[in-house]
Amino acid sequence: MPPMVQLTPTEIEDVLLVVTRYFRDDRGFFTETYSQKNWSAEGFDETFLQDNMSLSAKGTLRGMHYQIEPHGMGKLIRAITGSIFDVAVDLREGSPTFGKWVGRTLSAENGLAMWVPVGFAHGFLALEDQTLIYYKCTNTYAPDSERSVHYADPEIGIEWPMEPTGLSPKDEAAPLLRDAEFNFKFEK
Repeated sequence: MPPMVQLTPTEIEDVLLVVTRYFRDDRGFFTETYSQKNWSAEGFDETFLQDNMSLSAKGTLRGMHYQIEPHGMGKLIRAITGSIFDVAVDLREGSPTFGKWVGRTLSAENGLAMWVPVGFAHGFLALEDQTLIYYKCTNTYAPDSERSVHYADPEIGIEWPMEPTGLSPKDEAAPLLRDAEFNFKFEK
């Protein structure tokens, strides 16, 4: 029997694509979205302290957000309804992938989730109306540590699948990577 969860590294090794087993029948489906026991058996030993949800209209871009240390926050992101293009940008000084990005489409239909560890900026673009995102976080919100980097920074070069139509003023005014504040170190 396959494991309850599969954690697969993306092009940036520490960002993981998460597949959980689905049990389907004529009533619908059941899936275990997180189990400390099963995830630990696969080598994942993070502790979650906060859960968040957001609802977005098609074209809404939220990102690219992170919290500096000592309030760094890892996120496990999943689409409950609709779909998103989910993106992580490596901000760990000394990392061979510093300033690089990885993105995946997460949807209610494909059931995928993505793990974005501490040291990465995170953001997503809603690809459908009424897109509901649920994410688990390894730290609590700390407003004084909140930072962002601009979603369209040409140095990063994120290839969004469509032009964003909804941005907060804060996200629109986010600094470029070269001007952003971050304090993450790459450790391997």
